[in-house]
Amino acid sequence: MTDEERFSLLVSFMGTNDVVGDRDERIPEDVPMSAGYVPGVERLGVPALLMSDASLGVTNPGYRPGDTATALPAAIALGASFNPELARSSGAMVGREARARGLNVMLAGGVNLARDPRNGRNFEYLSEDPLLSGVLAGESIAGIQGEGVISTAKHFSLNCNETNRHWLDAIIDPAAHRESDLLAFEIAIERGQPGSVMTGYNKVNGVYAGANRVLIEEILKDAWGYPGWVMSDWGATPTWDYALAGLDQESGAQIDVIMWDAESFTEPLRKAFADGELPAERLSEMVRRILRSMYAIGIDAWDPGRPAAQDDPAAHHEIALEGARQGIVLLDNDGILPLASETSTRIAVIGGYAELGVPVGTGSSAVTPPGGYAAEVHIGGPGIMGSSRNLYLLPSSPMQELGRLMPEAEIEFDPGMTPAEAALLARRSDVAIVFAIRVEGEGYDLPDLSLPWGQDAVIEAVAKANPNTIVVLETGNPVAMPWREKVRAIVQAWYPGQAGGQAIAEVLTGAVNPSGRLPLSFPADLDQTPRPELPGLGTPWGTPTTIDYDEGAEIGYRWFAQQGATPLYAFGHGLGYTSFEYGGLEVSAGETITATFTVTNTGERDGADVPQLYLTSAAGDERTRLLGFERVELGAGESRSVTVTADARLLARYDAGAGEWHVGAGVYRVMVGRAADDLVLAAEAQLAERRFGN
Repeated sequence: MTDEERFSLLVSFMGTNDVVGDRDERIPEDVPMSAGYVPGVERLGVPALLMSDASLGVTNPGYRPGDTATALPAAIALGASFNPELARSSGAMVGREARARGLNVMLAGGVNLARDPRNGRNFEYLSEDPLLSGVLAGESIAGIQGEGVISTAKHFSLNCNETNRHWLDAIIDPAAHRESDLLAFEIAIERGQPGSVMTGYNKVNGVYAGANRVLIEEILKDAWGYPGWVMSDWGATPTWDYALAGLDQESGAQIDVIMWDAESFTEPLRKAFADGELPAERLSEMVRRILRSMYAIGIDAWDPGRPAAQDDPAAHHEIALEGARQGIVLLDNDGILPLASETSTRIAVIGGYAELGVPVGTGSSAVTPPGGYAAEVHIGGPGIMGSSRNLYLLPSSPMQELGRLMPEAEIEFDPGMTPAEAALLARRSDVAIVFAIRVEGEGYDLPDLSLPWGQDAVIEAVAKANPNTIVVLETGNPVAMPWREKVRAIVQAWYPGQAGGQAIAEVLTGAVNPSGRLPLSFPADLDQTPRPELPGLGTPWGTPTTIDYDEGAEIGYRWFAQQGATPLYAFGHGLGYTSFEYGGLEVSAGETITATFTVTNTGERDGADVPQLYLTSAAGDERTRLLGFERVELGAGESRSVTVTADARLLARYDAGAGEWHVGAGVYRVMVGRAADDLVLAAEAQLAERRFGN
């Protein structure tokens, strides 16, 4: 390859949209617009790269007018499914739809852990636990790449808050980092083998992620032996010397011009090479890593006749529907659910635009569904992402779906504009269902856990007017529930995707037995969290901010266990319309621990359960770790034996000084339960001292 050909592979250019404006002249006229375009080398048969955001499906924020795609539930709903098979099948769906549009790189694989319940982007991620996040992200990546489409893993690492994310310095103990966020990435990369890893916007321990030699060179490329390429996030390459720290590709160069007044990997990088500041060996490595992933994953071998044949909207809609079904979590229920489908009950449906559809999270992950959105409400905000902060409603109306499943019921709608008006309808109804929503998205964090627009007051008024009140939450994060003791059931539906209305109605009526489990802890209030006050919140866009992640590896349920605190709802919690019992726990030990136990459906309905295995004590060190889980489908009265083998890294501590994992000699106590706060079986195993890995 010539030097010019090499340099051409190191920068992607963003397609035209509201942020970057007109088409960049470096993107050929016949190339479909997308998040990123990297020219190929026609002389050598090297294909161009066409990239799309893909956290919740193939996105299209204004790039390709008229183009739509399947809108999946939020990734946090996938996390609530605890289902690796669902993660792989939904990833494969994204890969097929990408091929149908000629897109060969999906900016998917969100692995960041939910460290703060105010993070505006938590809905794009999977959980607060490194094992759950790593397994599901890895399977999703593998599903995408099984279709011959490259996937990323992102955002490496600690992109755990959105407030002034370009100027955020995330401080963490290096060993704790390896035991938490980096372990999630390590597991995801092992399972999914992503073609690329995308760095975060933030600094990590004082150094920007894209220029962080410790993260990229020492850990990712050397310790883990990662062979693919490392790309920046869009607008996260201020200077050319990021290449010296291991960054292989600048992404969305026009955003770097907006942010930093520079395209760092175009002329500045070429000049550095000419001046001898960028070694020839490093340039060759950058290019080799990109080419390696192209050919390893097979984007060079696309059959021009294959793409269109792989796009199956009906089948893909079913995947979105199943994702919503499995992700919905029944938080509370005193017996009012399921609603009888054959009844003339008078039902009040209140709020949440439930007559129109279901909301989505905002930002680069938003997917335009078939037929377009049911409605768009502009909200706005500061910063480069302000223009994309809107309420988008997918056309899947919970109210209409309830009417379909309950044809004899009398269903009326009230928009929930005022508490008094909503109470009028609730008072003359037999049952009131309040749909509560919150717009969350990329580029900003939530100020607190409350519901916006006076919805808490509406729920209070409705519950006072009607004792049979049910609340359905459509959010990407935990919410405060001052009305919790006044309602009869609470359903967490997240952002449920294009089939979400149907899935919600099926769960409410019992057509589907709810089986989702919380992938993150719901605190009773922010005082229970490591940071009751979020640093930088409310400061102007562009304000440097430092967040000390002093909790280290003790995230979420681990934090609650360490503090001896009781959350509002624990990690792993979720109810259903049947019951399960566990028994016969046996453990064996060698280099790790293997647990076998029996799960029995003791109820009268078929259903799915998610038994969870936890470490609660390690050689005298009291610490809590999810060691494994399995989603089990059981008929009424059916039993099944479940075997879970722990990843040894979850039994160990990371020794940063030695650069290895360390299992101390002693007795290890494990427990099986329904949630992190509901552990019912216990056993102990003796482990010998062991050091491994790097």
